[in-house]
Amino acid sequence: MSCVVQSTGQMQCKGHDSVLALADDLQTARALTIVSAVLGVLGLAVTVAGAQCTNCITDEALKARVVNAGGVIYILSGLVVLVPLCWIAKNIIVDFRNPHVPASQKREIGAAIYVGWTSSALLLLGGSLLCCSFSPMVRGAYPIKYSPTKTTTVNGDLDKKYYV
Repeated sequence: MSCVVQSTGQMQCKGHDSVLALADDLQTARALTIVSAVLGVLGLAVTVAGAQCTNCITDEALKARVVNAGGVIYILSGLVVLVPLCWIAKNIIVDFRNPHVPASQKREIGAAIYVGWTSSALLLLGGSLLCCSFSPMVRGAYPIKYSPTKTTTVNGDLDKKYYV
């Protein structure tokens, strides 16, 4: 929104006619939000491909790595969406405290910022849980060794050497 103060002291504000007319910080925030959404969908696809309940990948160690990669993608998505949220929130706070900004142009942090922070926290938490859920040691990685059974004599009694 662009506002002009007329000579009479009245302020006239006009909405943006084009997306290209937005401020650079808002255009960058939109681009980063779209990148975060694409990363989130990619993280979902990678995580589903490596899930235990799917047969896309048969090797258990590779499944664990794929799920870890999905977790890393979720963490990246959370960080990418967190950057514009904090950036815009900082601009709102700075403008709100600036005495040179007219009261009619001062903004407050709204629900969208809080929803964004919550979604970013959930993306970071989910990615961290996915990274920690599959340990690098997969079942069956180490062979189980059993000790041999004790031998018995012909009549079924144990050898005397095993008694204390």
